[in-house]
Amino acid sequence: MTSRTDEALGYEQARDELIEVVRRLEAGGTSLEESLALWERGEELAKVCRRWLEGARARLDAALAEEEGEEGESSGGRE
Repeated sequence: MTSRTDEALGYEQARDELIEVVRRLEAGGTSLEESLALWERGEELAKVCRRWLEGARARLDAALAEEEGEEGESSGGRE
């Protein structure tokens, strides 16, 4: 479950923290418990990033669809 704090994270903040989590996991030297906690945090951060990217994709798709609709109207629907 994503916390309210995660929902408030911007894409860049979540991405940067995720990079740090991955770096720590790859470096090793953490206990199993610490590694599991890092893994779980990484999964949550990845979800935050995914939501931001999906939202950005939806906005781009909507803008492109609107632009195409305006072009269709200005040409009288003819191509």
